[in-house]
Amino acid sequence: MDEQPAMKYVATLFLLCALVYTASSVTHYSIPEEMEVGSVVANLAADLGIDVQTLGRRKIRLDIIANKKYLDVNKGTGDLAILERIDREYLCTSKTVCYLKMEVILENPVRIFNIELEIMDINDNAPYFRRDTINLDVSESTAVGERFSLSNAVDPDIGSNSIKSYHLSESANFDIEIQTGRDGSKFADLILKKALDREEQAIHNLILTAVDGGVPARSGTASIIVRVLDTNDNAPQFDKDSYTINLTENSPIGSLVVKLNATDRDEGSNSDITYSFSLYTSEKTQTAFELKPDSGEIRVKEMINYEDFRIYDMEIIATDKGVNSLSGKCKVKILITDMNDNHPEISIKSFTSPVKEDVPVNTVIAVVSVSDKDSGENGQVDVHISDDLPFALKESSDNYYELLVSEPLDREKVPEYDITITVTDRGNPPLSDNETITLELLDVNDNVPQFPQTFYRIPVMENNAPGALLSSLTALDPDLHENQYLVYFIIEKEIVNTSMSMLFSINPENGNLYALKTFDYEIEKEFLFHIEARDSGVPPLSSNVTVHIIIMDQNDNTPLIVSPWRAHGSVVEEKIPRSTDKGTLIAKVIAIDSDSVRNSRITYQFLHNTDTTLFSLDQYNGEIRTMRMFSYRDSRHQQLVVIAKDNGEPALSATVTIKLSTVETALKTYADMTEVPLGYDIFSDLNLYLVIGLGSVSFLLLITILVTIVLKCQKTKPSKAAPLCRNSVISERNSTIADSTLVSNDAYWYSLFLAETRKGKLVVRQPVPKGARYIVSSLPRSTGLTETSDSAASTLQASTTTSSSST
Repeated sequence: MDEQPAMKYVATLFLLCALVYTASSVTHYSIPEEMEVGSVVANLAADLGIDVQTLGRRKIRLDIIANKKYLDVNKGTGDLAILERIDREYLCTSKTVCYLKMEVILENPVRIFNIELEIMDINDNAPYFRRDTINLDVSESTAVGERFSLSNAVDPDIGSNSIKSYHLSESANFDIEIQTGRDGSKFADLILKKALDREEQAIHNLILTAVDGGVPARSGTASIIVRVLDTNDNAPQFDKDSYTINLTENSPIGSLVVKLNATDRDEGSNSDITYSFSLYTSEKTQTAFELKPDSGEIRVKEMINYEDFRIYDMEIIATDKGVNSLSGKCKVKILITDMNDNHPEISIKSFTSPVKEDVPVNTVIAVVSVSDKDSGENGQVDVHISDDLPFALKESSDNYYELLVSEPLDREKVPEYDITITVTDRGNPPLSDNETITLELLDVNDNVPQFPQTFYRIPVMENNAPGALLSSLTALDPDLHENQYLVYFIIEKEIVNTSMSMLFSINPENGNLYALKTFDYEIEKEFLFHIEARDSGVPPLSSNVTVHIIIMDQNDNTPLIVSPWRAHGSVVEEKIPRSTDKGTLIAKVIAIDSDSVRNSRITYQFLHNTDTTLFSLDQYNGEIRTMRMFSYRDSRHQQLVVIAKDNGEPALSATVTIKLSTVETALKTYADMTEVPLGYDIFSDLNLYLVIGLGSVSFLLLITILVTIVLKCQKTKPSKAAPLCRNSVISERNSTIADSTLVSNDAYWYSLFLAETRKGKLVVRQPVPKGARYIVSSLPRSTGLTETSDSAASTLQASTTTSSSST
């Protein structure tokens, strides 16, 4: 057991001895860095004296004292070859000499060889700066020759391959100076060779180049940025030395007038500018305008009025904020432009009111003056009034005008005038002012009273009450006060010795026309006269109007039956032959009515007829005729009741009873009697006297009528012609008994005459003492007829209507 450890100790000792021996011998090799992989450095087998054939068996290996295995031994050839590229700067960062130490170990027997491989530097690295950009702040006031240290460049290579020199790009202000350090390193200083001016060039861009000594030489660059620091060496300057600004008056407060701009070529606080008014700027200007110290804006501070101040002068100072502040100044002139902001003014200097309406044309009634505080066209004014007014303006002197009457005035058309005098300037837009004066016109009596109509037709119903109001005749006078107070009266005129004031009356104050008496249409039918209206002016004016009073008829007269003649009572007895033929005229009923034509139109009807088949009655002319011949069955006595009715409202009427008796004797009919000639033997002595009296009265009446007509024609105003005289025995009208309607009393008398003469009687018409009624006489004939009517004379009174001899 003890022998084996001893053997081990001996072997170990032997190995250590071998190692010591081999370590004492070192093999040196030198190669440049960056050799290609696979490159052979040396043949170790040859250099170390080792058989190449035994390299594999002896397990040769290479140990490198490094992190990486850069080399290896080829066991077949014994060559030491590059296994990985070697970078000297990586292996030996800060060493000038770089060795790579290796051990070659062999076994059987063990041998160790030390190998030192020197890595030689090549110029494989270019110089570089630790910072690509070098920033320098240099004041523009720095003195020439001032030095500025720059960071040096770095080159990993050594020796001649390291940095050799520096170069600076071309610059008028800077240059470099190369310095060598104690370790032999090179660095450069930047030197100011010319004064800087920031306002000309604020930044200088330079290129610094570092060049090594290798072949070929390598270089590296860095950018040098020199920022010139400002000093307050420039005073602020305005764009212009003086400004002229036009500003419209009444510009709103706060509105911008001008923005001044001053510039300072310096920077920072040296270029910050404040603006202010100089001491030469008046207080008035500083009160009217505001200067913004930071922006240089001049704004309106209070209302600007051209009429108060027209030009503002000011001096503005611009000051920078440098330590030693500098300043500049300019002058500003503000011209105020007039604006049409003042309304023209008008003043009434004189005015006369009221005036009479007949004031002469061109009379001055007012004097006015006008003014305007503005200037130029803004202060020029025009004065005018409405063209519709009868007045005119006339310039009397500078800015004074007279208001004249240009046309005749009429108070009744326009009692007063509101005269608006307008003054307008010529600005844009124009301004105006007006003044209104009221001219009152005094009335003069220049208008004649006027009736609404020139002719009045006033119908008045007859039988009116005395004092009845007929109409109101009112005239109008457009004047005032006493000139319009009217008085009415009737212009006197006589009618048949009767004054109009006895028939009519008019209220002098209101023109109401009254009737003073009751009128009868059958006596008076119309009146024509004049009414005058007169005012109370001085002198008084008047006008008149024609009044035509027309009396309207009332149905106030009952029809009067005048045929057949009734001697006693209202019953008439007649005898007719029984052999009377059909259509024979038995009797004719005649009634008269004194009313007007409409009311006096009479119609006839049977109230009682014993045999309606035997007799017929014509409703218009009253003729009673047989409708057939009598038969033996007919009664010998027939009674007929006839009513005569007028056309009034309400209708009035009268009746007559006719008793007929038929006889067998041969009596002559009415038709036969009409053919019997009138014999002269019918006139008795009494009848002769009556005829002579009637003729005398008719002659006197005719003479009276003719004289009256002549007198009327001699009056100033012609009157209407009097109607034809109704007192003749027989009317000249061509009325016949067959007339359908009796339109006048003359027609009645004519019909009555024919009817009675057929009975053998003479009918005469003569006036009674009052002249309003007539006596109709019926005289019997002495013809010796078998049957005659009553021989006694009877008198019948009938109402008639007489026409007024004048209107």
